[in-house]
Amino acid sequence: MANILLIEDNKVQAKAGKKDMEDLGHKVTLAMDGKSALKALSSNTYDLVLLDLVLPDMHGNQICQWLKQSEETRRLPIIMLTSHSSVKDLVTGLESGADDYLKKPYNKSELNARIRACLRTKALQDELAGKNMELEKLLHEVERLAITDHLTGLFNRRHFNTMLQREYNLAQRYKRPLACLMADIDHFKSINDSWGHHIGDSVLKEISDTLKKNLRNVDIVARWGGEEFVVLLPQTDIDASMDAAERLLESIASYKFNGLIDITVTLSIGISFVPDTSISSAEAMVKAADSALYMAKNNGRNRIEVYKA
Repeated sequence: MANILLIEDNKVQAKAGKKDMEDLGHKVTLAMDGKSALKALSSNTYDLVLLDLVLPDMHGNQICQWLKQSEETRRLPIIMLTSHSSVKDLVTGLESGADDYLKKPYNKSELNARIRACLRTKALQDELAGKNMELEKLLHEVERLAITDHLTGLFNRRHFNTMLQREYNLAQRYKRPLACLMADIDHFKSINDSWGHHIGDSVLKEISDTLKKNLRNVDIVARWGGEEFVVLLPQTDIDASMDAAERLLESIASYKFNGLIDITVTLSIGISFVPDTSISSAEAMVKAADSALYMAKNNGRNRIEVYKA
C-alpha cells in the first residue's frame, strides 16, 4: 500500500481517482489546488504524487519543479495527469521533473501499473541512497582512523606533522606567532612496572582527555609516541604559551587518576615558538621543543623549559 497525494481540482475526477486508488489498497490524500498541495507536502510524507497539470492557482510544472529542487522531496515519484495530449506538454512535464505522464481519462489498471513501476524505481533509488550513505560513513570512519591514535583518540604523529606544516606555513606567510609544546609523562615506566600496563593505558587516556579539556578548539594536540604528547598553539606568543603550559602542568598534577592510589602524575614540558631566527622549518620547531623538554627532564621534571638556541 502506498501513501499517495492526489492533486486534482476537478471534483468529479478527484473523487473518482481517489476511489480508484483506495480500491487498489492505497491511502490517498486529496488536494484541490497548488497551495493546499504544498502545505500537505511540507507537513506530511508521501510515497508518490499524482499531479494534475492544470490547477486554479498555479501550473503543475511549477509544483513539480519545486519538489525536485527540495532535498526532502527530490526523490518523490511524480506522475503527471493531464487531458492535454501534445508532445510539447509531454516534454515540458518530463523536463520539469515528472517521472511519468498519464493522459486523462486514464484506465484504472494502467494507473495502478504506473504507480507500481514508480514505487519500484523509488525503492531501488532509496536502497542505493542508503548504500551510498553507508559507504560515505565507512569512508569517513576510515579517514578518522587513519589520522587518530587508537588508544588515546588524539591525532596521531603522522597527521600532526601534516597539520604542523600547514600551521607553520601560515605563521610564516602572515607573520603570526606559533608555539609548539612537547610534553612527557614523568616516570611513566614506573607506573607500568608497579601498576601494570592496563593502568598505564588508562593514565594515557585520562591525560589525553585532560589536555583536550584545557586547550582551545583551535589548538592541535597529538600523541607523539609512547608517553609523549605534542601540542600546537596557533597565533600564540611565548607568554600565552607559557600560560597554557602552566595550566596543563597544574591540571595533570591535581588530577586523581583511576587505579592510582596516593600517586601524583606530573608532566615535563618543552616549548618552542616562532618567530625565532634559529628555527627555519616545521621540523626544526618540533626538534627545538623536544630539546627544551630534555632540559626540563634534566632540571628536575614537573616543570617547563623554553627553547634557547
